[in-house]
Amino acid sequence: MALWLAARGMPVHPLAPGTKTPAGNCTACREQRHAPADCPCTARGRWCHGFHAATTDEAVIRDWWRHEPGFGVGVSCGPAGLVVIDVDTHPAPLPDRGRLLPGIPIDDRVDLTGLGSGYDTLALLAAVRRRPDPAQDTGTLRVRTPSGGLHIWYRAPLGSPAVRSSTGTGSRTALAWQVDVRATGGYIVAPGTRTAHGAYEALPGSRTPAPLPLWLSAELARTGHHPAVPAPQPRTRPQRAAGARTTTTGAGHASGDAHRILGPLLAEVRDCAHAPSGTAFSEKLNRAAFTAGGLAAGGHITLPECVGLLAEAADAARPGRAGRNRLVIDSALRAGSHRPIHPKGRS
Repeated sequence: MALWLAARGMPVHPLAPGTKTPAGNCTACREQRHAPADCPCTARGRWCHGFHAATTDEAVIRDWWRHEPGFGVGVSCGPAGLVVIDVDTHPAPLPDRGRLLPGIPIDDRVDLTGLGSGYDTLALLAAVRRRPDPAQDTGTLRVRTPSGGLHIWYRAPLGSPAVRSSTGTGSRTALAWQVDVRATGGYIVAPGTRTAHGAYEALPGSRTPAPLPLWLSAELARTGHHPAVPAPQPRTRPQRAAGARTTTTGAGHASGDAHRILGPLLAEVRDCAHAPSGTAFSEKLNRAAFTAGGLAAGGHITLPECVGLLAEAADAARPGRAGRNRLVIDSALRAGSHRPIHPKGRS
């Protein structure tokens, strides 16, 4: 499952065997507190700092699970471009009706008999908005948790504002009572992972995340899930002094370096058209998109150009599955944008 997810542009990291928590840090990281961004361990192929170490690198992933086959799989939601609705069923007293749907008053005439979990409050929110219940959305990946809860996986639109994680017990940033949000700054347990309490099981329906419904995106904005910190975006290069050499051929045009690096990767994707299977198509598309994200972050090509080139190559090789192709492209571009590439310098 780890390699399957990584091939679709979703950075993964190990979870301690039999649990839903990240594998432990190395001794140095345990004994000396430091920011994950300053830690040298991830560059050395270690899994320290949980979702901060998440990667799509196949070799690193194979090495991790070779070391401990019992690892569970976590997915870093922010770099993967995921927004996961986490529906809980924890036994707890029903709060005042004013806290069931933060910011939405519930008339006293509404009968709340039988309401007792996140399933109920999410369905109530959908009913108030006259929208389908996300818990019944077979068009996206849904994962049953060992406790009987539900993870509803959605894909955030590329370039959209960041969505931050929250806990459903809060009164200000909760989507609803007992409905959590897992997004930037958090991780989600992948289906197939087993804990002491049971397994995370994908429910019938889609095996990939669908785009986040617009009405849910609006609810996340309304409930304060868009922080001041922007979503990870490709960084532009610093302005050069007048007369300095630039690497772009003009507004909206990729540099020669970008075409030189990206061209062979796109050709590998297109060549998959000659065989319907057995060509590692998703891995090749993920590699091309990840590289394109790094080139865009380095200022050598624009993001719209990346999307256009990648989609053209992917759709030529695998026509009829544009939605799945775009999922891989969006996720890998987002992940690649964290590592700018400068062909004649360090990335």
